[in-house]
Amino acid sequence: PSLGTQLPFRSRRRRSWAPCPRPPPHLASPLPPAALILLFYLVFYGFLTALFTLTMWVMLQTVDPFIPKYQDRLSVPGMMIRPKTEALDITYNTDRRSAAEPGLSLRSPLAAYNNSRQVATNERCLPGRYNEQPDNGVLNYPKRACQFNRTELRDCSGLNDTNYGYREGRPCILVKMNRVGCELLWVGYAQKLGEIEMFPPNGNIDLMYFPYYGKKVHLNYTQPVVAVKFLNLTFNFDHHVECKINAANIATTDERDRFAGRVAFKIRVNKD
Repeated sequence: PSLGTQLPFRSRRRRSWAPCPRPPPHLASPLPPAALILLFYLVFYGFLTALFTLTMWVMLQTVDPFIPKYQDRLSVPGMMIRPKTEALDITYNTDRRSAAEPGLSLRSPLAAYNNSRQVATNERCLPGRYNEQPDNGVLNYPKRACQFNRTELRDCSGLNDTNYGYREGRPCILVKMNRVGCELLWVGYAQKLGEIEMFPPNGNIDLMYFPYYGKKVHLNYTQPVVAVKFLNLTFNFDHHVECKINAANIATTDERDRFAGRVAFKIRVNKD
């Protein structure tokens, strides 16, 4: 176009913006968006929790509380000793005030074996046979437990010697399981270990204390124990002792599991 020609003029209309009207007060949400999201998740997960709890409750109604639906018995039971120490190491000095501390820790475990408590809660059973108590179609709960009196542990009962022999250098060790035998781990040091005495005699537990039906059925059952007393072990020397179960139906020779049916510990009595 020439210089004198006028270009067509395109007009632009201004657009006006008006704010959105606010909802009436009775329709407005009293909570901010973040609070609404939190409330949603609370309700959602609360519903899931209630649904899971209801499902578990319905399932448990089909399970007998005294007879588990699935059972798994260990072929070889474990063993434990008292007093309980770290790394199964019992070391003390007879010439110090702390000499009686290992023995004092036996008072609480043996309280349940007091004769008075056993007579009040358990029955005197016929020795020499299993104390089987079948249901025979009728629930036989609770099962009767046989008395295991503290006096059967004799010199290791703590009734005559409240120090359990620790102050005199003749300590007592409690081993829990049925028939127990203890021997020295290191061959050639039997003379240093000296003589061992067991209570009940020879570490034998009568059959009347078995079978065990579980804590919900055998309410007053007290597990039988064997007390091992070292009569004249050599002082200032590490004695490595192993106690194991002696039973025809229990194998304790599996080297892959050193704790199956046996327990090994170290005992050392120092004397200045």
